[in-house]
Parts: sequence; structure tokens; C-alpha cells
Amino acid sequence: MKRIILMLMAGILLMLVACGGKEREEANVQEQNDTNVAEEMESRVDAESRTQAGNTEDLRAFASGIGTAEESAEGSEITPEQAGDTPVTLTNEIEERCPAAIATARAGLDYGEFTHGTYYSETCGMERGYTILLPADYTAEGQYPVLYLLHGIFGDEYSMSGDPNNKIREILGNFAADGLIEETIVVCPNMYAATDPDMKPGFDAESVLPYDNFINDLVNDLMPFIESTYSVRTGRENTYLAGFSMGGRETIYITLQRPELFGYVCAISAAPGIVPTADKFMTHDGQMTEEEMRFADDAVEPEVFILCCGTKDSVVGEYPRSYHEILERNGADHIWYEITGADHDNNAIRSGLYNLFKQIAFDKAQ
Repeated sequence: MKRIILMLMAGILLMLVACGGKEREEANVQEQNDTNVAEEMESRVDAESRTQAGNTEDLRAFASGIGTAEESAEGSEITPEQAGDTPVTLTNEIEERCPAAIATARAGLDYGEFTHGTYYSETCGMERGYTILLPADYTAEGQYPVLYLLHGIFGDEYSMSGDPNNKIREILGNFAADGLIEETIVVCPNMYAATDPDMKPGFDAESVLPYDNFINDLVNDLMPFIESTYSVRTGRENTYLAGFSMGGRETIYITLQRPELFGYVCAISAAPGIVPTADKFMTHDGQMTEEEMRFADDAVEPEVFILCCGTKDSVVGEYPRSYHEILERNGADHIWYEITGADHDNNAIRSGLYNLFKQIAFDKAQ
């Protein structure tokens, strides 16, 4: 009997040892699997980081334009004599290229500098940033028209103002120096109007929604703040709106929704998504249907509404032309032109800004 009991106990011990060994073996396998997964995830993160770092220039192109060989060297200047007394022939005709005399700094002329500020957005529930260009001789007693200039996807308030190749300071400063326009304030907001501070832009329907929310931030928060803080001449004839890429898309959308606010508008290389579509990056639900892409019957329309794009745009392709065709079908008055040979680049931005202010100068002269 004792022998049987001893044999049973030995068997139980062997089973326990075997089970323990199996558990240790399974634990070792699981530990190895966890290690492999962690290493794979780390490798993916590293790869994504490297890709993100390698695509910095591509993201800049989405936000503020591809750099081009036609840019004048930063810091180069020309004399007023080289620029000529009136380098712009004042007509309402569109010119594809911004003249070098308008896009280049002139010796002895002070163009002012962009500075940064913040305002509280009730729309977003947080403080938000903007950069602003005040005329060099800005005074609190003066009154100045204002341009709201919108960046592209992945950008922020520094994208347009921080890219010297767009020649914002030079174009406006030279127009004003030639007596063609009044000295003008430029406001570059952060157009990503998210209510969640941790939300980031991306190529999916949810991630681009804050761009569509910017109309509320602009109208209800930013514009009232700018008008109460700076010496801004109010009224639609003194309020301008322009944007590039995603900023061009929102410029069109905002103009159609609130045309009574803006007298002069330019959408440069506008991104897809106003109407439903699928492009090479994502599927867009659309902000409106093609039939709705028009001014209301009783709308006060802008004095000038420009759409333009490069003929070789490698990012938004034919979408700006499609917007022109939809607006034309729907009877929405606008100007459409293309910049021969331009990509999604600084040439297109300079051209759009130049023609916008040329139209403003022509109207003011009348």
C-alpha cells in the first residue's frame, strides 16, 4: 500500500514539474514575442520618424509652396532707379508672373517685420497664435486695410510669414511705396481650428475637419480681435482674404459662405475637398455639393474673386480648374487664370498676391 502511495506522489510531482516547465517555456516564448513586437514597433516608429524628417520639404510645399529657381536671393536689393518709378502698368489685366521689381527689396525702403501674437478663441476654447506684418511706419492713429493670408495643410501661423520666398513684405511694400495701394496689415493665422489641443492634421476626413471650422474662428474670434487691437480700417472694401493650397480651399469656402465680409479675394492652388471627391491622398466628404457651390441669390459678392494655379501643379492637379468650372456653371462671378510652368510653388503664390493687389490698386485708382 505504501508503495502505491509513494508511486502516486511521485507521479503527481512529475506532473507538477512538467507543468511548471511548460509554463516557464510558454512564458519565455511570450516574453520573446513581446520583445519582437516591441522591437518591430520601435523599428516602425524610427522608420516613420526618418520618413517624416525626410519629407520636411514636402510638408513645407503643402503649407507654403515649393521653392523655385526663380527666387531672387534672400537679402538682395535693387535701387529705386532699377525698379523704375512705376514698375506696374495699372490695368485690371492679369499677369502670370510677379515682376522682379515688385518681388525684390529696394535699397533704403523699410518693409516692417512679422511679429507673433495670441488671441483667445471661443470657437476652439483656447489661446491661438498669429503672425502679423504692420507697416514700417505704423501708428495707432492711422487706419490700414488688412489681408488675412491662409497657409496650406500641415502649416501654422509661421508657414506663410516665415517663408521669405513668397515675398509678402516686398510685394505689399513696393506697391505701397509706388503709391498704388495704401500701406496694408497682413495677418497670418493658424488655420487648424481644432477644439482638442492634441489633435493633429493628417490625410483623413476627421483630421481635416478643423480646417473647415476655421471660418467660425476667423469670423467670431480672430477678426474682432484684430479690429479691436490694431488700427484696422474696417468694411469689406478694406478687408482682403487669400490662401494657398488648403488655405485656398478654405478661402473659396469662406468667401461663398460670408461674401459680405471680403471685398478682394484670391484662392491660390486650392486643395480638393470643397465638393465630394477622392484624390491621391484621401477621400473627401465635401463641404457642399457642386450645385451648392455658388453665391446666395441675395449675396453681396466680392469686388474681385480670383482663382489661380500653376499649369504643372503636382499636388492639387486639376482641382482648381474644376472649381472654376463649377463656379462658372453656377453663375458665380470670378477671375480664373493659370501660371504657365508653375508647380505647387512660390511662383504661384507670388503671382496670386501680385494680381490681387494689382486689382486692388486698379479699383482704388478709379
